[in-house]
Amino acid sequence: MNSSAGHSIWNTVAKRIVAVAAGFALGSMAATAAQAQTSASATTGASVTIAAPIAVTKTADLSFGMVVPSATAGTVVVSAAGVRSVSGGVSEFGGTVTAAAYSVTGYASNAYAIALPTTATLTGPGSTTMTAGTFTHSAGSSPALDSSGNGTFSVGATLSVGANQAAGAYSGTFDVSVNYN
Repeated sequence: MNSSAGHSIWNTVAKRIVAVAAGFALGSMAATAAQAQTSASATTGASVTIAAPIAVTKTADLSFGMVVPSATAGTVVVSAAGVRSVSGGVSEFGGTVTAAAYSVTGYASNAYAIALPTTATLTGPGSTTMTAGTFTHSAGSSPALDSSGNGTFSVGATLSVGANQAAGAYSGTFDVSVNYN
């Protein structure tokens, strides 16, 4: 065998052994690097703001004033603006007419919803009754508290007066509620 050919074979073998060893070393480093990148952590803060609870306070009662019935049933409407109108066999007869009024407090600039009753019963002499319904409010379709967290609205309704309704004072109650949207 030629010494230069033997030397050349050993050089080739040595180069291959070095290449294989280098491959194992690089593979081992890549595996270590890959393992080092499989987990990480970060510190994260947490916070909360507690909003003021929403509240509603009645500032005025709903008053239909004084009316006179007849042999024909009718209605008395007090609008959310406090304006009275009558229809059917009912006539106006003075008295104090007011829409119910409310103040709302809560988290500044937040929208809220108003829930009105479907009906309310007013009871008078001898347990006779009349029904108020068709409640409306003045706050529009998207009420919201102002930048100080305050709001107001008023409520009107329609009172059904029976034919020959018994004379006397009638009263009742109804609930109005507000909720954050």
